[in-house]
Amino acid sequence: MNNQVSNEARVVPLRPAPVRRDGPEPEPREPLWRDLVGEVLRRERRAQGRTIREVADEARISLPYLSEVERGRKEASSEVLAAAAHALGLGLGDLLSLAHGELARRSAPTASTRRTVRATRRPAAAPHRPYGGLCLAA
Repeated sequence: MNNQVSNEARVVPLRPAPVRRDGPEPEPREPLWRDLVGEVLRRERRAQGRTIREVADEARISLPYLSEVERGRKEASSEVLAAAAHALGLGLGDLLSLAHGELARRSAPTASTRRTVRATRRPAAAPHRPYGGLCLAA
């Protein structure tokens, strides 16, 4: 048995090495709502040629917070979203509709995934069955 100490440093990784898979690529994850809303706000602001400071001042939102919302880092309240939308000349419904359109565009299934989606999709709700029993409320 050799008791000599090596002069080489032992490296201990802080996080595990990424796992490489030889199979198909994983499905892309659905975008987060806050990312979509932030992108719509930023796109609308830039389309109007306005600075983030102008919109933040008009909406009475701090500039750093609006920046975080635009980058999808903060989940803004409906009040903050409405203020930002109004500062851009949009209603809250307009903002949400644009974000919904972006979500639909990004998550539209491709031809290869449509078969899988159909095979795994569950009904949206259970069929309605009238209830003939007694219902009590306290």
